[in-house]
Amino acid sequence: MSKLLEVNKLCASYGATQVLYDVDFSLEQGHITAILGANGAGKTTTLRALCQVVRTSGSVVLDGTQVVGKSTEAVVRMGVAHVPDGRGTFTGLSVEENLRLGAYVRGNRAEMLEDMERMFTRFPILKARRHQQAGTLSGGEQQMLAISRALMLRPKLLLLDEPSFGLAPLIVAEIFRIMRTINKEDRVSMLLVEQNASLALDLADHAYLLETGRVALSGPSDAIKNDESVRKAYLGY
Repeated sequence: MSKLLEVNKLCASYGATQVLYDVDFSLEQGHITAILGANGAGKTTTLRALCQVVRTSGSVVLDGTQVVGKSTEAVVRMGVAHVPDGRGTFTGLSVEENLRLGAYVRGNRAEMLEDMERMFTRFPILKARRHQQAGTLSGGEQQMLAISRALMLRPKLLLLDEPSFGLAPLIVAEIFRIMRTINKEDRVSMLLVEQNASLALDLADHAYLLETGRVALSGPSDAIKNDESVRKAYLGY
């Protein structure tokens, strides 16, 4: 299996404050990789660095092309879709308008409409709400919309930042079930940042644990999940 994403010696800063220190990781084509860690470990900053919205150095190679130094718009056009923490929907626009915005860099209208219908099949509640203002949706519905809007790009890589945050367990279970289906059926590669380590390890193929901006350990998700000493020392369950 070929590597879609290779990250080497990634550093990232907010002004004078450095958050990431020589972070190395990779993601196999078609796989789901999780980034775990406590609050403040640098998980969200890692995703922002990949999108080039924070000051970054090091190497980020996506499908053979260097990302560092490119504009955020150029990274999107390379096929990177980001679902940020807090959902990030355009609350004043309708569900359908949000989905159309997700496909703004694509030129084929027929394919865009086809993909919109696919999103409505995957998330039927969005079809029922297609003309409703996004800001009036429930938290779970907004998360479904944010994921669907990102998928409208037809991304090579989907970045997900805390998709379970603030949602009821039943809604989280449904969203993660659909994410697994999207990965398996559409072969969308995913990089998942998640505070709920157990949930993330159940979904991901491989995981990296960040500790104060550095990779503390990595390995296949099953190995980490089944290692009691690692779970107790680093993951708290």
